Amino acid sequence: MLDAISLFRKAIRSAGLEPPEAINADGILRRFASNGKRGDDAGWYVLHGDDIAAGAFGDWRTGISQTWRANIGRTLTPAEELAYKAKVDAMRREREIEETKRRGEAATNAAAIWDAAQLADDNHPYLARKGIKANGARLHNGDLLFPLRIGAEIYSLQFINANGDKRFLTGGKVKGCYFIIGSTEGATALCIAEGFATGATIHEATGYPVAVAFNAGNLQAVAQAMREKFPDLPLTLCVDDDTATSGNPGLTKATEAAGDVGGLLAIPDFGDDRPEEVSDFNDLYQHCGIDAVRTAIANASKPTGSQLITERTPNGDSTHTFWPKPKPIQAPLRPVPSFDPEIMLPEVLRRWVMDEADRMPCPPDFIAAGALVALGSIIGARCAIKSKSRDSWLIVPNLWGGLVAQPSAKKSPAIGAALKPLDRLIAKAIKAHQEDVEVFEADKTVFEAKREAIESNIKAAAKDSKKGNLDSLAKELQGQRQQAPVAPILRRYKSNDTTVEKLGELLRDNPNGLLVMRDELVGLLASWDKEGREGERAFYLEAWNGDASFDTDRIGRGSIFIPNLCVSIFGGIQPDKLIGYLEQAANALANDGMLQRFQLLVYPDHRDWEWRDRSPDKGARDQAFAVFEALADFDPVVWGAAPSDDFAKFPYFRFDDTAQEIFIEWSGDLHLKRLPAEDHPIIAQHLAKYDKLFPALALIFHLVDCATTGRGGPVTAEAALRAAAWCEYLEAHARRCYGLLIDDGLRAAQALAKKVRQGKLSDGFTARDVRRNQWRYLTSDEAVQAALDWLEDEGWLRSEIIGGTGPGTGRRTCRYSINPKLWEAGKTEGDHGELA
Repeated sequence: MLDAISLFRKAIRSAGLEPPEAINADGILRRFASNGKRGDDAGWYVLHGDDIAAGAFGDWRTGISQTWRANIGRTLTPAEELAYKAKVDAMRREREIEETKRRGEAATNAAAIWDAAQLADDNHPYLARKGIKANGARLHNGDLLFPLRIGAEIYSLQFINANGDKRFLTGGKVKGCYFIIGSTEGATALCIAEGFATGATIHEATGYPVAVAFNAGNLQAVAQAMREKFPDLPLTLCVDDDTATSGNPGLTKATEAAGDVGGLLAIPDFGDDRPEEVSDFNDLYQHCGIDAVRTAIANASKPTGSQLITERTPNGDSTHTFWPKPKPIQAPLRPVPSFDPEIMLPEVLRRWVMDEADRMPCPPDFIAAGALVALGSIIGARCAIKSKSRDSWLIVPNLWGGLVAQPSAKKSPAIGAALKPLDRLIAKAIKAHQEDVEVFEADKTVFEAKREAIESNIKAAAKDSKKGNLDSLAKELQGQRQQAPVAPILRRYKSNDTTVEKLGELLRDNPNGLLVMRDELVGLLASWDKEGREGERAFYLEAWNGDASFDTDRIGRGSIFIPNLCVSIFGGIQPDKLIGYLEQAANALANDGMLQRFQLLVYPDHRDWEWRDRSPDKGARDQAFAVFEALADFDPVVWGAAPSDDFAKFPYFRFDDTAQEIFIEWSGDLHLKRLPAEDHPIIAQHLAKYDKLFPALALIFHLVDCATTGRGGPVTAEAALRAAAWCEYLEAHARRCYGLLIDDGLRAAQALAKKVRQGKLSDGFTARDVRRNQWRYLTSDEAVQAALDWLEDEGWLRSEIIGGTGPGTGRRTCRYSINPKLWEAGKTEGDHGELA
């Protein structure tokens, strides 16, 4: 073991870190001073000494992370490989947990220090020596203080003392963080520099805003963040020309970053008599004056390097262009409105939904949509709404919905949070059922004893008429059997995995309906398409209405009469998997309106992860859960519903006069304006089903208000307006979802991207090379050209016209070069959106 520890220590030192004095091989993650300075704990390691020694180490400051295993002089057996992999996975998980904790503690500490600090003035010794202004810096114990931000959030701090010594807050995040000097409002360009002094010098010389990356290794991440934040703003990477350092990291990293974002490169020009110690733009200012800084920035140009391609200008001269980083082949998402809780949710639900979403964190849309579907499933077929004053048309408020998002976007946790009230109702129902079963078993024992006694008397009377009258005893037995106790039925609220046959039995016993919940909706959708299960699709299509009876006859199960076929559905689905089902829905032969029934399908903008660690709002949770419990047992007639009659199968609510006018106006706008003007049939079909969505949502919101206030009556204008807001909101989300399919050329572009990635095309290929293969989605000239244009726009390809410039040069041909960055580090982000 001592040899293993010695080798492990050597590996840490070889990575450029200062190993700790003592190393424990106990499998526990430990911190240490990777730079050898007291108080520093940016380094970490974990070493397992059992069996074959294995460990990992790294440095949170620099991002170093390496695994290590002792060399035993032979290949590992399969069992040893499996054990080693398990160790590596465990170490990775432990490191991620520790890093998350460390980053969160540092972010909290950073915000507190920054808020308590005072603005620095321009007389600080470091600023005076550099000849720059404070530019928003603050003071902490005499040190200049700079926030490391992503957006508005502070993740760490940099301290610079009077001597110019720099340090970061222990445990803080650096990668991707930046500090903006100056205002980006109305800016015509943005510069990106390594350090504060460099950035301040450039800003004061040019007036341009500057993003400070704090070190060369962070330039690329900050450049990418700025390009995403300001897609149309010219970016200039300002070089620290580290000629005295091996590899010139300042120039190398800035060149890479500029290439990735299509930016310019500005290099300080010190002239022929350049001093040895100078490198950055502040040095340039100190030695050559402010005009030299302005000139160098003005002379910024496209970078050159190993990733260049050579093109020909019309006069035959060579020119160089830097390959950009290839972008994902995916359609730009349609815009969706931000979730406005004040408009979208009653107060009793609002606080709970926003608290859950903020602590997770996830988009509040996720939890709100799930909560509404859950509420609709609880109300189910116990009541309905008549959306017209005199017509008998009834609408049951069961709803279908889902969350559309990439993997790891918190879909499952959000679904779990939204359905917590159901879980509590389920637990309550199970407990009540157990108590009912105990009573039933006791009653059954008594009943069986009485029945057996009567049957014994009948047998005795049959043998001897003096022991009783057979006719009287037979009538007594018949009456006794009519008093047989009925076995209690467990009230069900949801099912996660069920066959149609079993679901029919559950609905027979729970005529108000229930929720079918699937963490991955694609599994449920796919099950309807399997051979031999075609009837399931028809079953669910009818279950969406929620008001029809349904009879099934099976040899094994017999006949089942379902009084109300009422099903709610909710789950999650990934965008790329949704596309496949959208394609089926767009096909006239396969379009049965199934996907259009998922009207609460939400696809909000991604919410960035942030550290959250606080107690839940118990008051908000309890108030929201109380609404679910009230709706689980309410009497619609007591709450103001008209009782069922010959024309109405269920008790029903109506709109009040104002709400009725709101619905009439909304319906007229939908059917007379928006639907006739809709260009895409599939979206028109989706919106046409909003005739159920609006009244169903209005009824749900009205019953939530009734449960909260204790007042019943007709559906109010407030509930109707809230329903109208949801319809407008959900229409935008539907357009985003269907927009995954209807963007011209997307599927062809994804198909071509896959072939390029697989090496099916050589560098310099032509459109004819693509078309003659007749790959799926790439069979026509129009599809091929659309795909080529798309890939060129996203930086995968570069076209060049050759030939046809004069006699003997042949006909003009367009050839396509493939971006060499596609092969860097295996797969790139360009894979996102390709065909599975």
